[in-house]
Amino acid sequence: MTFASDNWAGAAPEIIAAIADANEGAVPAYGGDDLTKRVERRFAEIFDCDLSVFFVATGGAANGLALSVMTPPYAMVLCHEESHIQMDECAGPEFFTGGAKLLPIAGAGGKLTVDAISKALSGFPERPPHGAPASVLSLTQGTECGTRYSVDELKSLTKFAHDAGLLVHVDGARFANAVAASGKSPADLSWRSGVDVLCFGGTKNGCIAAEAVVFFDKDKAHDFEMRRKRAGHLWSKMRFIAAQFDAYLTDDLWLRLAGQANQMAAKLSAGLAAIDGVAISYPTEINEVFACFPDGIAEKLRAEGYWLYPWITPGDPANGKMSRMITSFRTTDEEVETYLDLVRRLI
Repeated sequence: MTFASDNWAGAAPEIIAAIADANEGAVPAYGGDDLTKRVERRFAEIFDCDLSVFFVATGGAANGLALSVMTPPYAMVLCHEESHIQMDECAGPEFFTGGAKLLPIAGAGGKLTVDAISKALSGFPERPPHGAPASVLSLTQGTECGTRYSVDELKSLTKFAHDAGLLVHVDGARFANAVAASGKSPADLSWRSGVDVLCFGGTKNGCIAAEAVVFFDKDKAHDFEMRRKRAGHLWSKMRFIAAQFDAYLTDDLWLRLAGQANQMAAKLSAGLAAIDGVAISYPTEINEVFACFPDGIAEKLRAEGYWLYPWITPGDPANGKMSRMITSFRTTDEEVETYLDLVRRLI
């Protein structure tokens, strides 16, 4: 059993079936097929607005390409110091943007605040042509620490950003988990709260290779299509990404899959919190659980075949003692109970 990552979980049966169905016949390539066009319209329905959406295969490509049209290469992207674009994309955003600077900012639980952003910006006074101007605020929903932004928090952050002349990008690799947990609509957690561009993930939640870059203002998408092609992310058989999203968005499958993952994380977190010696590090608000075990226990769990990651990041509140556990749409009650029983026995 593994709690290493929701990326390890494979694909939902509905996704596999949709890909098989899309395999029949011959259709136009590069997104010119009817299925891709239909799914693009479906995104507009899901978000209740006119928008532009582009499909890519990886979250790193989605983030990097999105940022590449939001910032010039001489500017700065403000982000959390633990964000995926800062910690886990091997300078991909800098590559795609042509060298734009990432400005990491600290914040409790993976979240940024207006005060923290304002303080960071105050250290970079405008002094052209010497200083890099800020151009984009990048947020993560849900965050790398398993928390999520409320609508009010998003509105406060986006208002501050827009007043400062910044666009707002959201890394939504686990956007489905945030929507399912919040009970808010996709629109409420995106454009209605001031988000300009959302990278909408499917891969962590039951898809194989399906990510979408959603521009809520079509004018901001201007040359994205050309950048995607230049970067090698225009799939010739685009229908296989579209097929995944077609199944993913049908009958709220995406929210049901995310809801199962969230529910199992909540069960895991509550069970661990009830064990003497285990401390939960962050609120469990989506499908990620962060905990500190007594010395040696995490190593024993891994020795028993349970994959969980030691979690050491900038601003680590646990001095290297924290472990990350992630549940997926495939995680079951029985698996969680078995794991909790093992933790109790080891302690």
